Amino acid sequence: MEELRFIKLSEKAALPTRAHDGDAGLDLYAAESARIVPGARVSIGTGLAVAIPEGLAGLVLPRSGLALKSGVTLVNSPGLIDPGYRGEVRVVLLNTDRTIDFHTKPGDRIAQLLLVPIATASPLEAESLESSIRGGGGFGSSGY
Repeated sequence: MEELRFIKLSEKAALPTRAHDGDAGLDLYAAESARIVPGARVSIGTGLAVAIPEGLAGLVLPRSGLALKSGVTLVNSPGLIDPGYRGEVRVVLLNTDRTIDFHTKPGDRIAQLLLVPIATASPLEAESLESSIRGGGGFGSSGY
């Protein structure tokens, strides 16, 4: 198993954990308190910096239980952590509930981190593209 190095930027930071052996995602924890009113979004710090290994990217994803029970999700889902980034991992939460405030405190699980392999390619302008069966069929082109 590859190691993933973190440093704590805050005394309230907690290292990510897995709920179960073999889980793909690491739970990320809030290092600060926040109140999110209905329809609002707030950036919440984890108090951590991470060194994502070269050849991988970190995707910050919503927690399904938080979405189901509280209507809280990530605005920019997935959030992307590039291998060269060394700043604080922050999570932008959105309260989709129409009537109830959402509160976090240090130690609350607010998102999850998934490591994925990446392929890099150099953009190249071309005169044309190879044809495909799908062609230009976009949104809704395959039905509902």
